[in-house]
Amino acid sequence: MDNSTPFRTFGTMLDCSRNAVPNLHALKKWVDLTASLGYNTLLLYTEDTYEVPDEPYFGYMRGRYSQAELRELDAYANERGMTIMPCIQTLAHLYAIKRWPEYWPHFDTDDILLAGDERVYTLIDHMFRSLAASLSCRTIHLGMDEAEMFARGRYYNQHGDCNRSQALLAHLQRVCEIGETYGFRFLIWSDMFFKLATGGQYYAKNAQIDESVREKIPANVELIYWDYYSADEAHYDGMIEAHQKLKPGTWFAGGLWKWTGYAPHNGYSMKITKAALASCREHGVQDVFLTMWGDDGGECSPFMLLPSLFYASELAKGETDDETIKAHFAQRFGAAFDDFMQLDLPGTRNGLDDNVRNLDKFLLYNDPFMGMMDKTVLPSEGAQFGACAEKLEALQTLPEWGYLFRTLGALCRVLEIKAELGVRIHEAYRTGDKTALCAMLAKLDETLARLERFHDAYRAQWMQENKPHGFDVQDIRLGGLMQRVKTCRARLEDYCAGRLDRLEELEAAQLDFFDHGKRCAEPVATHWGQIATANIVYMTMLW
Repeated sequence: MDNSTPFRTFGTMLDCSRNAVPNLHALKKWVDLTASLGYNTLLLYTEDTYEVPDEPYFGYMRGRYSQAELRELDAYANERGMTIMPCIQTLAHLYAIKRWPEYWPHFDTDDILLAGDERVYTLIDHMFRSLAASLSCRTIHLGMDEAEMFARGRYYNQHGDCNRSQALLAHLQRVCEIGETYGFRFLIWSDMFFKLATGGQYYAKNAQIDESVREKIPANVELIYWDYYSADEAHYDGMIEAHQKLKPGTWFAGGLWKWTGYAPHNGYSMKITKAALASCREHGVQDVFLTMWGDDGGECSPFMLLPSLFYASELAKGETDDETIKAHFAQRFGAAFDDFMQLDLPGTRNGLDDNVRNLDKFLLYNDPFMGMMDKTVLPSEGAQFGACAEKLEALQTLPEWGYLFRTLGALCRVLEIKAELGVRIHEAYRTGDKTALCAMLAKLDETLARLERFHDAYRAQWMQENKPHGFDVQDIRLGGLMQRVKTCRARLEDYCAGRLDRLEELEAAQLDFFDHGKRCAEPVATHWGQIATANIVYMTMLW
């Protein structure tokens, strides 16, 4: 099979920072898999999950990669023609280290480093030194995205109002000066240049970016245009052209969606990737990679994206016929493409369409009594999840990949009962049907048993692919959910037995989480803390 593509760089990015830190075995498997499909680069997105010898609290208890692990991976990849490229953060997205008092003085506001502070540049020097000693690649991705509050906290207190674009460039130039001493060249996300010029809008192809900004972007810095949201090729055309005006040679980063919950979105990923890669080819973009973010916990396995990963590789080689791509997939993996697409079912209203939804997460964590997501539940939702479970369970014996189907099948078995559980409890209480209400005790018992089975399957999947660090969060979330089921059952039992004369939690009129559908055409809620409770489970850390 011809694996050549028109791209100089054709890679993937694994998110190693959102609790799921892929273990060395899984990384080597990923290198073998992607290299066999024609990819030549793997970016490791590590906010703080790599060893920095001079910074003991950096990545402490987060499953950070040791320098020895990175060297071993680097050598393994190089033997297979694959480059391991470091991808870090040198401005924002560093909340994980902000928990430690040692780093409090390093921050401007939120998760954003304090530009201009020498302690920050000492830390960044230590980052560069560690990565230079760990990986052979001398192109490094510096991040610097989504820093909307840059220069609005302690920086503002120290310097007053300022030209934020120029302040950002000054920070970038200082970071590059440090990195140059280790032989690095640089990549950064492009969004802040557009957002600062437009008052917060990134996808503004007509953005007027001041000429002084263009002139001050260092020559050894390339921009990366990232976009995971459109199936319109013309949209990508306009944005690529806008980037080329800002800095010729801009890279493109697309997305294979695995960051909304436990299930992937292969269908949507293929749709947007087809448009994006066509535009990249048309405009002569030479460097392309596909991100696989983890966002709120890294729940979804990157291997669940096998269909869209393969599909993108075929598109890059010039193959655009879906049936031909499916035939090639079957030849390569000995399994049907459409079978692997069943992994999308839990997150797409059980295959209703390719739109991104994440019922697999928000109905899982929807509280049986509080029920903030109850208004999104459709009639017969549970039966649909039951049918979904049957399809997934039928594929759990697939060689090598069966464990992925086993996990999502177990999740769908939970949702077969739990999806409508809160709705039925509320309805029975509201109508005074105590017989129906008390029958929910058995449903709560079965929900708990199925949650235990899902937890076991998911733990096995996690430990196969990731370091054990980070699963503590899954234990806390799923364990907390199981305890909530027990508490709700105990209160319901007391009510049924006459020991309670009311269940106050069930008396409030339920509201639509999505503002009666006005705020969100498709139901998507990705953050556990927002789904599980209206009460406070965390607060922004302050120094």
